[in-house]
Amino acid sequence: MTIRLTTPGTNELRVAVDALREWQHPDAPMQLHPGDLGWFRRFGEAAAASAVRTWSRDGRVLAVGLLDGPDLLRLTTAPDARRDGELAHRIAHDVGEPARGVLPGGEVFIEAPADALLHDVLGEHGWQDDEPWTPLRLDLADPVPDPGVRVEVVGPAGAGTRAAVQRAAFDGSTFTDGHWHAMAAGPTYADARCLLARDDRGEAVAVATVWSAGPGKPGLLEPMGVHREHRGHGHGRAITAAAAGVLRAMGASSAVVCTPSRNTAAAGVLRAMGASSAVVCTPSRNTAAVATYRSAGFRPLPEVRDRRRDA
Repeated sequence: MTIRLTTPGTNELRVAVDALREWQHPDAPMQLHPGDLGWFRRFGEAAAASAVRTWSRDGRVLAVGLLDGPDLLRLTTAPDARRDGELAHRIAHDVGEPARGVLPGGEVFIEAPADALLHDVLGEHGWQDDEPWTPLRLDLADPVPDPGVRVEVVGPAGAGTRAAVQRAAFDGSTFTDGHWHAMAAGPTYADARCLLARDDRGEAVAVATVWSAGPGKPGLLEPMGVHREHRGHGHGRAITAAAAGVLRAMGASSAVVCTPSRNTAAAGVLRAMGASSAVVCTPSRNTAAVATYRSAGFRPLPEVRDRRRDA
């Protein structure tokens, strides 16, 4: 059967989410997570659907991609389709032709699992390796130490405070309580929790959102940030540990985290909730972020690289 490229409608987006959920497993390489789509949902249901691409054959979804910005496609495949030659060549063709409606002309980037045949095929078409990223993983077999700060689960009444800390944690962030409500209205948020940490004076100092892919599967922490006026006091380590603890309580056996592969407005990632594992991936040159996650018990995994097509 011919492989079919589709941009799902809002009523079809759940199919992509369900496929991503099914493909998560403890030994999988770093890959797109249902929580990534859940976090993107802050821009609204229509925007989230329009940013997704699926590749299907004979009615079965084989690959899902998220346009996490106009020049970045974050993509993963079904585990048994990683080395599917027909799929790899079809995706390479679709991302190489702007008329196909995936990526524009000029400099663009693709994130894909490290073991995917797609990397080899893109290399044959002139795509280069981009900068290295460091995934990190935390085994949740044992209890997570107490984070040492007060952490609360954010509900609708706390959305404004949560949004304010987000803006104070990331330069250029435009996140609002409206974005939080749009995100929380999505079906994926049923498996998510927003966490807010407060210091001993009751000041809101850090935030994180964790996304489950179901018990026994990798989870995502997406995103995590510390208020710029409260850095240097261990709050990043504390909120990360709290997030891992929430994941473990939801049935996760490990936690993984990964920052976005490009600095776009639609970015963010951290995996850890109700999962068998969760992952963090941060630019290898961002030593402060790597140190924060390591201080919370995460261990580095082999570096990964995106693919880049120059203009």
